Amino acid sequence: MHFDPKPISPDSVPAALDKAHRYRLLNEPSAAESICLDVLAVDPDNQQALETLLLAITDQFEHEHMAGVRRARDLVPRFDDEYRRQYYAGIVCERAALAQLHRLAHATAHGAAQSAYASLRDAMEHFERAESLRPAGNDEAILRWNTCARILDRNPILAPPAREEYVPSFD
Repeated sequence: MHFDPKPISPDSVPAALDKAHRYRLLNEPSAAESICLDVLAVDPDNQQALETLLLAITDQFEHEHMAGVRRARDLVPRFDDEYRRQYYAGIVCERAALAQLHRLAHATAHGAAQSAYASLRDAMEHFERAESLRPAGNDEAILRWNTCARILDRNPILAPPAREEYVPSFD
């Protein structure tokens, strides 16, 4: 059985977005995600709905890692400016790394340390690109870059994969 969602009225969008924000604060990201999808059904370019949706999806990375990362990354091109695309791409990478760290702490993922390191470095690169595009007085990308740097500094287990040196065979 399949249920088609009922459309909301365009007039209800601001209240719906407030409710989605509250659901995120209440740690109910799936409810926030659903509301954002309803908003985007009537206002496909609503930047606040895209932002809240992306954050709600990343809130669920510990439970739905790879599929969630793909869904969040698919939203990034829909942001209306390059700064936001870079900033939110960095958020996706950072939160993916945090989910990997969580799995590492519970010993449930082989290679999670190297993967978390790579995701944090990817996040830092996105934040550096966002920093160069940021509006005056907006240091969000710097704050996020600093957070990633501190996570790497506090977790010495996070390191790039060891490079295997190529030794040619002369057989």
